[in-house]
Amino acid sequence: MYESLRHHCPDARLFVLCLSEECHAALTRLSLPGLVPIRLETFEIENPSLAAAKANRSLVEYYFTCTPSLLDWLLRTRAEIEILSYLDGDLYFFSDPEPIFESFKAFSSLVIAHRFHPRRKFMEVYGLYNVGWLSFRRDPDGLACLAWWRDRCLEWCYDRLENDRFADQKYLDRFPELFRGVLVLDHPGANLAPWNLGRHQLHSRDGQILVDGQPLIFFHFQGFKRLWGPLWRLRHRENFVPHYSFLAPLLYRPYINALLRGHALGLKVGLDGDEPILKRTFSKRGRLRDIASALVYGDFVLGRP
Repeated sequence: MYESLRHHCPDARLFVLCLSEECHAALTRLSLPGLVPIRLETFEIENPSLAAAKANRSLVEYYFTCTPSLLDWLLRTRAEIEILSYLDGDLYFFSDPEPIFESFKAFSSLVIAHRFHPRRKFMEVYGLYNVGWLSFRRDPDGLACLAWWRDRCLEWCYDRLENDRFADQKYLDRFPELFRGVLVLDHPGANLAPWNLGRHQLHSRDGQILVDGQPLIFFHFQGFKRLWGPLWRLRHRENFVPHYSFLAPLLYRPYINALLRGHALGLKVGLDGDEPILKRTFSKRGRLRDIASALVYGDFVLGRP
């Protein structure tokens, strides 16, 4: 994600909350331009309200809880930031995100709808909007929206559906009704993802993917993983995605190659040689079942140049 963002937006400044000391040490040694690693211990010391939350939820639930607190803390401690955006780590940029900020000019907060395929609309029960890209402006409405989200997550942020809550995500449903200046971004090339690929018309032109006629800005590679060797599992079949021959060379292989470059870079600074995205994380039986399913239905891509 960092590599693609800096390629299309060289002035971008990326703050990374390092969830382990190993991660912080590696990023510090790499000293990447425009990347600011944040030690988890430092963040927690300066956000004591997180301590109680950490004690009553799982590790992944605690990570969800940290998201709005991190944004709030950065805006409180770095007066130079006027607009702050949260980005999931499994995003990859294919063009300049400037159209997003152009649309955001007159607004205080920004959310992006999941845009589920009609046959997957039942998934909206987990949230109308996706925590993949969110933006907040340093103004009264933006700060109020962010503070409300932070407080709700500190109160309750669990990896289960309960009434009108689900993790840190379903709270976003209430942003437009509770706060002024909330933009629901409607650019089809922003947060294209497995769950909405099937509802858009895709074309290729001069080596670029167009989504409903507009350039793809970034893709959300949620759930994308290596099955075996050069075989990578897609989620097209379950999301009703038609076959596009250009997706392998223009969408998936650039991302795979970037993952492999990042993995090699990590090895140079002493990270574990078996990164989760690259290693086999499931049982032998489960792996064979997934490989067979991918091959039978053609729901895979080969990670080769």
